Amino acid sequence: MNFALTDLTPLLPEIFLLAAVSFILIFDLFLSDEHRYITYILSLSTLLGCGWLTFSGAGGGVVYAMHGMFVNDMLADVLKLMVYFSVAVTMVYSREYIRVRGMFQGEFFVLMLFATLGMMVMISASHFLTLYMGLELLSLSLYALVALQRDSAVAAEAAMKYFVLGALASGMLLYGMSMLYGATGSLEIAKIAAVLQQGLGNNTVLVFGLVFVVAGLAFKLGVAPFHMWIPDVYHGAPTAITLFIGTASKIAALGFVLRILAQGLQSLSPDWQSMLVIMAVLSMAVGNITAIAQTNFKRMLAYSTISHMGFLLLGLLAADINGYTSAMFYMISYVFMGLGSFGMILLLSRKGFEADKLDDLKGLNQRSPWYAFMLLLIMFSLAGIPPTVGFYAKLSVLQAVIHAGYTWLAVVAVIFSLIGAFYYLRVVKLMYFDKPHDMTPIAPQGDMRVLMSANGLGMLVLGIVPQPLMALCAYAIGKSL
Repeated sequence: MNFALTDLTPLLPEIFLLAAVSFILIFDLFLSDEHRYITYILSLSTLLGCGWLTFSGAGGGVVYAMHGMFVNDMLADVLKLMVYFSVAVTMVYSREYIRVRGMFQGEFFVLMLFATLGMMVMISASHFLTLYMGLELLSLSLYALVALQRDSAVAAEAAMKYFVLGALASGMLLYGMSMLYGATGSLEIAKIAAVLQQGLGNNTVLVFGLVFVVAGLAFKLGVAPFHMWIPDVYHGAPTAITLFIGTASKIAALGFVLRILAQGLQSLSPDWQSMLVIMAVLSMAVGNITAIAQTNFKRMLAYSTISHMGFLLLGLLAADINGYTSAMFYMISYVFMGLGSFGMILLLSRKGFEADKLDDLKGLNQRSPWYAFMLLLIMFSLAGIPPTVGFYAKLSVLQAVIHAGYTWLAVVAVIFSLIGAFYYLRVVKLMYFDKPHDMTPIAPQGDMRVLMSANGLGMLVLGIVPQPLMALCAYAIGKSL
């Protein structure tokens, strides 16, 4: 096979990130602890460079590279820009938290950047091998990040659970991919789609392979009944890592799902729609009902994530452009909400104090009315209360699922959403109506203060004017799928 340097042009952001993270890895060896902030600045600069390369190359149509194993299209560009943004915000939110806990090391930033590279590969993969390579690069980095706090037994246990269950899910996904290869004779997503459209594949093998693939995807999204890792990992991992897992990696998971289901296996949608219906109902039920009983804020948000991923499936199971657009809008909105909710835990935490219990939020309005208002907007958005963006996100997936003929499912989703509103509003009640246990002043760094305020107000602004973001999602989906 001939190889041309022009094949590398669509991969410039990935090449730049790999070169930069290799440089940071070596450069960090020569830095003392008091100069470690240079690694932090270099990491943020790397994300900025990736953003510029991706943005400057956006809008060029669908371009395949590396003999069809890599694709650069509008969907990849938008999702990658969202990944850069969420990783950069995570680094800013986490800086003081990891500094006082002895985690402000080169390993933290290098692993986050390697995980980001894995996400980028997942988002732009057009071949099952490329998808799997990106997934494993992301997963291995996340396992190491969860266990980074080596003197914490809870973090080590969470990392072990994540590794074992993640390996099981990867095995199921790989087995499903091998069955799809056996049925279609190809690992390239476009060729698999062409074979399925012509009805040439072995239907029995295809359905079995589909079941394993959907199970693997469900684990990565964290939907029931493959959700068992989420509460323990979210709770056990340092909050900075929980924030990373709960936001940026979800964007990559959405890209992963869209590449496989919407592009490769669209012809099998009647088969995978029924599976998504079951998982959506289970996720909303398990997530919303179990979250009510939680006293730990991180575990409550973990079960909240499960319920939100169930809502995301509502858009995906519509199996049309409208549904995929709604799912993409929902995921981006959820990432903003996740950044704000876990970011608030980081803001309230200090040395020797995690601020991860619901009781730690009592009387927050008396300590800081402004941050209490920011968290109120975030909780309202998670609950889907207008005029926040969460309301419009849920409305968009509900109209998509009704348009697809699943009216009963929309009714079920609304009922579980009402149940979920209880534990979100309970947080508001604790902040505004309970007396504080601790009156320690809240004094975050200037950059975090500005970013958290923008994060909270963004919930309101995007809820009032959601059209630009929705139009961007529709444009990306329409140009790519």
